[in-house]
Amino acid sequence: MNRQAQAAVMFLVGAALLHAGATDLYLRYVKAGLRPLLLAAGAVLIVSALATAWYEWRRSRRRTPATATAHAHPEPRISWLLVLPLLALILIAPPALGSYSAMRAGTALQQPYGYTKLPTGDPIPLNLVDYAGRAVYDHGRSLDGHSVRITGFVAVDTAGTPYLVRMALNCCAADAQPVKIALTGRIPPVLQPDAWLQVTGTYTARRTKDPVNGGPIPFLKVTEAKPIPTPADPYDETWNN
Repeated sequence: MNRQAQAAVMFLVGAALLHAGATDLYLRYVKAGLRPLLLAAGAVLIVSALATAWYEWRRSRRRTPATATAHAHPEPRISWLLVLPLLALILIAPPALGSYSAMRAGTALQQPYGYTKLPTGDPIPLNLVDYAGRAVYDHGRSLDGHSVRITGFVAVDTAGTPYLVRMALNCCAADAQPVKIALTGRIPPVLQPDAWLQVTGTYTARRTKDPVNGGPIPFLKVTEAKPIPTPADPYDETWNN
């Protein structure tokens, strides 16, 4: 591709990054904290593309007709296929990773460095990863006597055990790993994998092992469960904070 075509592709890449960063689309690719860097990268690419196009325009005006003919080279049209992934990024939002990925990867639950003070309320709104960490590594001491409210998507293993899951991020969707809690108690009679639930329940000392990597999975005793829409940010980034 010539410089002008390269500038056009660079401009489209920058525009795609700005579009993703200005909407919730970027949450399908990277964690929320990277939004400023994504917007900055898009702005830099657009400025660079405009500067390149302006430089090429100035240089073309200084060429004589003979020089311009000598430097002219046919460009392979197939190179413009590079634009197609950019259009896909702008026009099509990929689905977030769900139960298929979650049940083929072992739980990524890690022992936290410490535990923050529980929020107030009854039930207590609690992050799924936070509940799992307290249930396994704090043995539920901070959860006893409390009712909690947790959201996640449904996954079911081959034995029929239902799980509530969040995919945890280090950086981006490519490194997402599941954290799971198993459900017991008043479970809805019909559970659709990948459906999002808001579950209210209480701590139970019951545990199981992840069938993939043998990692610990705590249970939650469900007292109420209701379907909810898929959240704007389907991933969880609190596990390594």
